[in-house]
Amino acid sequence: MAKQLYQVWKGNNRFVLNGRLIFGPDAKSLIVTLSFILVPVIIFCTLVARHLLQELPESNAGYIIVVVAILFTIQVLVLLLLTSSRDPGIVPRNAHPPEEELCNEAFAPCGGSGRQTPTLQLPRTKEVLVNDIPVRVKYCDTCMLYRPPRCSHCSICNNCVERFDHHCPWVGQCIGVRNYRSFFLFISSSALLCVFVFAMSGLYIKFLADDYGTIWRAMKETPASVVLMVYCFVALWFVGGLTGFHLYLITTNQTTYENFRRRADNGVNVHDRGCISNYLEVFCTKIKPSINNFRAYVQEEVPRLPLRSTQEVVDSSGPPRAKVEEDLEIERDLLKISQRREDEVVEDMQNKWGDEPVDGFCEDELGFGSGSKRHAVLSAPYYSNWA
Repeated sequence: MAKQLYQVWKGNNRFVLNGRLIFGPDAKSLIVTLSFILVPVIIFCTLVARHLLQELPESNAGYIIVVVAILFTIQVLVLLLLTSSRDPGIVPRNAHPPEEELCNEAFAPCGGSGRQTPTLQLPRTKEVLVNDIPVRVKYCDTCMLYRPPRCSHCSICNNCVERFDHHCPWVGQCIGVRNYRSFFLFISSSALLCVFVFAMSGLYIKFLADDYGTIWRAMKETPASVVLMVYCFVALWFVGGLTGFHLYLITTNQTTYENFRRRADNGVNVHDRGCISNYLEVFCTKIKPSINNFRAYVQEEVPRLPLRSTQEVVDSSGPPRAKVEEDLEIERDLLKISQRREDEVVEDMQNKWGDEPVDGFCEDELGFGSGSKRHAVLSAPYYSNWA
């Protein structure tokens, strides 16, 4: 019976709503992320924004503050869902290695005969052009394909992802070509939400300080505002710093993976097309559709034998070939012994009876038993059991 693709998916992803939503294997971390977003907002709306309505009764500023806080929160949650539940750009894996790339470039020795047998192998890398600059792409043994440029294999999700940036534990998903925009908008919106809550909490403390005369008395009257300001200040260092780092990556058209890798090998950025073009590529281009239709019905293919390296061929073929050679040697030795024994019997018969006819042989001397067996045995040719 045919199954849907998400039911036979070989990656570590988790699917929801019959394959409509795809998450990473660490999707439970979304609960922590949601709590970090919702709990401060609920505290702000109930203990701070509600009092701002009373502090600003003559204008609608209090209502605007509450509405903006709610809209900011909804935007952050929607962007979080889009980032974590969307296919990041997974490259479908092959059921068998690409045959057009096979080459007979390795030779394995055949037993002890000294002959060599060619073995099929795939080149570990091949060269492609990116902006007229040659770039080497690697072969992925897990997905059995040559990774496209800027593609990398995520060890957590066990998939090759186009324009792989990193695997984010806070959203429980890989960040790739299809969800990088929503990821950046998520962290930048979170940073703006932190700034907004921090500013409005400080504004409420200022109103209380005007009423009580000192800021310390005001802080004692609204400890929730103080806690929110401290929380937003710490969170802003994280999401704000992450936003600034990704602004730099977008400006130079890099991914997080490429940035850390380029620091190690001092590589050249062949994807940088200028600041404006780089920003247009991220924010103004249409998101490419997913290559995978997770709800499509598929037939499970019979897997082919995997390609092996030369060393694997030698190691696996060595012991069985040695056993066969040993059996052949034993068989040849037994054949020689049987032939030598046959020659000795014939020579002994000639020494005893010379040219006498065979019918004159003594049954007792030959040890053939009854006379009925004598002629049958002497007239039948001798064959070795090992011939």
